[in-house]
Amino acid sequence: MPFGRRGFLSGVLGAGAGALGATALTGATAHADVSGAAATPSAFPFHGPHQQGILTPAQRSGLVAAFDATTSSRAELAELFQTITARARALTAGGAPGDLGISGPPADNGVLGPGVPADGLTVTLSVGASLFDARFGLAAQRPAKLTTMPDFPNDALRRELCDGDLLLQICAHNPDTAVHALREISRATRGGMQPRWRQSGFVSPPRPAGTPRNLMGFKDGTANPDTSDGADMAKLVWTRGGDGEPAWTTGGSYHVVRLIRMLVEFWDRVNLREQENMIGRRKDSGAPNTGSSEFDAPDFVHDPSGESIPTNAHIRLANPRTAQTDSSRLLRRPYNYDNGVDPNGQLDMGLVFIAFNQDLERQFAAVQKRLVDEPLVDYISPYGGGYFFALPGVQDPRDWFGRGLLA
Repeated sequence: MPFGRRGFLSGVLGAGAGALGATALTGATAHADVSGAAATPSAFPFHGPHQQGILTPAQRSGLVAAFDATTSSRAELAELFQTITARARALTAGGAPGDLGISGPPADNGVLGPGVPADGLTVTLSVGASLFDARFGLAAQRPAKLTTMPDFPNDALRRELCDGDLLLQICAHNPDTAVHALREISRATRGGMQPRWRQSGFVSPPRPAGTPRNLMGFKDGTANPDTSDGADMAKLVWTRGGDGEPAWTTGGSYHVVRLIRMLVEFWDRVNLREQENMIGRRKDSGAPNTGSSEFDAPDFVHDPSGESIPTNAHIRLANPRTAQTDSSRLLRRPYNYDNGVDPNGQLDMGLVFIAFNQDLERQFAAVQKRLVDEPLVDYISPYGGGYFFALPGVQDPRDWFGRGLLA
């Protein structure tokens, strides 16, 4: 079936805001999260200079799904992006699906019941380097730093689980909301993009407090930059047109996804002191080995020989906390995953590493190169993911994803 089947799309999308727009939620109302610890937004504003899902506090559930564009022209690609925008705008607002009549398919798959809750849903659309090949005449508009993710030392990349023309990052408070959104967007774009790979994940609740833990049992993301610091975000996350970057990229961000298997059955046999030395933090509190609480700054200056935090510890290599490495900090937004067991009967679980950067080489790649051959590589195996560019935000109801690139 060719992409752009007008009768189907017009019925599903409705007028502008989509079939869910009639009773859409507005603003960012709140509900108690599952831990009861704090109120979390039940809806995030869709319009703005940046996409949600970047600075947004990580929702409990998320997925990343990469696609190859199967459109045959730039005009059809623009139509694809407009369709994704319409569905994302409607789904993130929530509301009642429209009625297509007894002769049409249901306007919604019904997974979430007769009314679709916003449930903290965010849909973040990013583009890969392959979108800028000869198919659509976009080579001159490619973000300056966007390339195909290389094989770093210690990687075991499976290329069928890497890269893609498009990436959808879909996050919500509950997993069925994220899956529902993926299905609804996929239904509306059938014939315009073909799934390439996908991974679902979850964020654990803070235990007992503070930053959530990964499946190695350590807190993950303690040293993240402060997302409320606009100056830091301008320096570390958001791109700006000029200095080699096309003008349309202003407000976007380089989006890194890494699927990292954790060899947990081997890790669980390592003694606690060795685990803490590999990471550089205490497992119970998350405090650096030189401190007493999670958010204490690691004291590398007074530990030059690595007696407390070994010189090859993960936190010391990833963020040496020097003036020279300050600009290589990046914004992490990771999710855990559990895929059951592999064909050999080993537990298949790990991390969906997600990071947003202003400059791939200055930030993610620089950090990755510092981590080459760290002791932790015996217990992790990166096997998939890719480099993408998160598009600027949709400014208003007339705007759409990628309009500056494609219009």
